[in-house]
Amino acid sequence: MRVRDLCDLVLLAALWGGSFLFMRYAAPAFGPLPLIWLRVAVAAACLAPVLLLRRQVGALRAHAVGIVVVGVFSSALPFALIAWAMLSITAGLASILNATVPIFTALIGAVWLRERLGAARAAGLVVGFVGVLVLAVGQADFKPGGSGWAIIAMLLATLSYGLAAHLTRRLLGEVPALVSAAGSQIAAAIVLTPLALWFWPAESPGRLAWAAAIALGVGCTAFAFLIFFRLIANVGAARAVTVTFLIPLFGIIWGSIFLAERLDAGMLFGGAIVVLGTALATGVLRWPSSRPT
Repeated sequence: MRVRDLCDLVLLAALWGGSFLFMRYAAPAFGPLPLIWLRVAVAAACLAPVLLLRRQVGALRAHAVGIVVVGVFSSALPFALIAWAMLSITAGLASILNATVPIFTALIGAVWLRERLGAARAAGLVVGFVGVLVLAVGQADFKPGGSGWAIIAMLLATLSYGLAAHLTRRLLGEVPALVSAAGSQIAAAIVLTPLALWFWPAESPGRLAWAAAIALGVGCTAFAFLIFFRLIANVGAARAVTVTFLIPLFGIIWGSIFLAERLDAGMLFGGAIVVLGTALATGVLRWPSSRPT
């Protein structure tokens, strides 16, 4: 991997790790649904001009149904679930749980598409879920105001991301990546508009909350998507997905620096197990005797 590609990988992890920080800060002020509407609307406003410049609007119209479906499961639904979860859990814990996305992607592929799992990938699924259980036992609290339901919401969000990956491949496999990215944000914004208006806060959020929401849309969504697609073009999808392993690191760092979040030994241990399981499930880490499947 070239130095430029490595820098892109680290920058992407920093941006996506920062999304948990911005949601943790802005979700209480806006509410989850209005905040996520702002996130996808701002991202759509940034990506739409690029789409026009590259003259790819025709592909957007031709695959409108698939783009709407992917937009719901890749953005509208998981973003909203994560924003709601951020009302109760730390940015560090959320970023660790987010690392289960490749595990759910592999599991859905095995169950739904009958994709063959080798021994290492199957072991990765088991190890990953053990890590989630370790985190849940140490952090989950289902009493009023506890974090239990928030952890479930995070896992449902990562499940939605995993489903979206396969839907994208099946419904938008021939569609340029920019069309999928811009179209999914436009579709998510349209779907969320009625809910955002209904739940719009009675009291106007402060300037810092607005700044966090705009940074979430511009930096952590629109700009991050462009970097991600450049990485895929330069190093391939298999290497680009390794950004998953770096996101928890930045989520923890940003949460510690800007939100004074504490990281305990249980979170470190559970997070390490989740990352190990993800590495095995995605094939990034293989047993010495295992072969690519």
